[in-house]
Amino acid sequence: MEPTNIRFGGGPPNTILHPLVAVALIITIALIFILQRKYVVVPFLLAAFLTPFGQVIVLGGIHFTLYRILVLSGLARLAKTKIPGTGRLPGGFNSIDTAFTLCALFTFLTFSLQWMESQAIIKGLGNLLDGLGGYFVMRFLIQDKEDVLRAIKAFAFIALVDGACMANEQLTHRNIFGLLGGVPVEVVMRDGKPRSAGPFEVYITAGVFGATLLPLFVSLWSDAKGKIMASLGMVGATLMMVTSNSSTPLLAYVGGIVGLCFWPFRKGMRVFRWGLVLLLVGLHLSMKAPVWALISRVDLTGSSSGYQRFLLIDNCIRHFTDWWLIGAKNYNTWGLYMWDLSDQYVASAVTGGLVTLVTFILVISRSFGRLGTARKLVEGDRKQEWFIWCFCAALVAHVVAYFGIGYFDQMQLAWYALLAIIAVVVLEAVPSSVPQTLEAAKSPFLADGALNWNLVERNR
Repeated sequence: MEPTNIRFGGGPPNTILHPLVAVALIITIALIFILQRKYVVVPFLLAAFLTPFGQVIVLGGIHFTLYRILVLSGLARLAKTKIPGTGRLPGGFNSIDTAFTLCALFTFLTFSLQWMESQAIIKGLGNLLDGLGGYFVMRFLIQDKEDVLRAIKAFAFIALVDGACMANEQLTHRNIFGLLGGVPVEVVMRDGKPRSAGPFEVYITAGVFGATLLPLFVSLWSDAKGKIMASLGMVGATLMMVTSNSSTPLLAYVGGIVGLCFWPFRKGMRVFRWGLVLLLVGLHLSMKAPVWALISRVDLTGSSSGYQRFLLIDNCIRHFTDWWLIGAKNYNTWGLYMWDLSDQYVASAVTGGLVTLVTFILVISRSFGRLGTARKLVEGDRKQEWFIWCFCAALVAHVVAYFGIGYFDQMQLAWYALLAIIAVVVLEAVPSSVPQTLEAAKSPFLADGALNWNLVERNR
């Protein structure tokens, strides 16, 4: 049976805000408006990922989570900041921005059309604010490579702190973030194994957060001043993945490593992609069960829900006619635990229809495409190529994770941050073989690191 009010109308009836968290929130909001734009990303990320997601202020029945309050503050800072040229986004409004915006809008529209209730519309508007707002705040705060490195270093510190706290949960079976409220104090146990969650709502997203950050820390290693933070970040990310005791984070972790290991074959990825497609088709034709049934055999921790993930995909395909137009309202009746959409691809399809699924996949494919183009542009400069390749590996980690979880809580912001970082990394890719004077002329950045908005405007 689907839990009561899982889709909308739920949540705590009263405000949950610990005094320490309230003080941290006030300081963070002040810093968002006081600091120079390039430094704002640090307190923003620290506040978002080091406070329990369940901390919320309830006003007139409307829930303002800390994340939502931070997004509103970030949008206010974006609105008051005046930047000449193309606007407040580095490189202007790109193809990834377009696909992401369409995906968010279609998700809101289809959800509203399915339910046709005021509470559903309020819930949809809140999700739209969290999604579009969080994404464009990240795009605004991360403007150049220095911002990219600064954000990754902040993530390294966050991973180390969260990883240490999650390791403590394994020893004490108590979540210290739960003492602040908003997340349970007692650790979830499955088959005798504690599953640590830290400040996240559930252990899977906590583990996935750490797993998908690993390639970013590997990219930081190439920065002479970032080796220590990169090492600490790797330790924290690994701790978060291991202590979550879940297969999805482990698969994402392995996916990121495999992506990094494909570096020697970077010039022949088209062959590997088509080879994978042919392999899956061959398996589908030769197996007694459909090829997606292989997911049911994945159990890396001894207590996984691979069979439920298989059923999600299987039912999604079998009920295509039910959801393709504007999604399906009653997908929870398709089978046992089908209300638990622990697969982002299925969740996009079932709740938003075919157009939402297509735009969601477009976000991923265009991110890969732009990174691939940037890597070819700097071909021959192994340092730049490797830096770009690490973000390809991070994307692979997210693609793998999406088969086992639909992002929510703080994990959404981690995804938005990666997309914002990719936009900057692609924009800053400059061929090393070009003479220095010509390179400077073509670079979208001036000598002091500021954006050359006139050049960007000409290239739009």
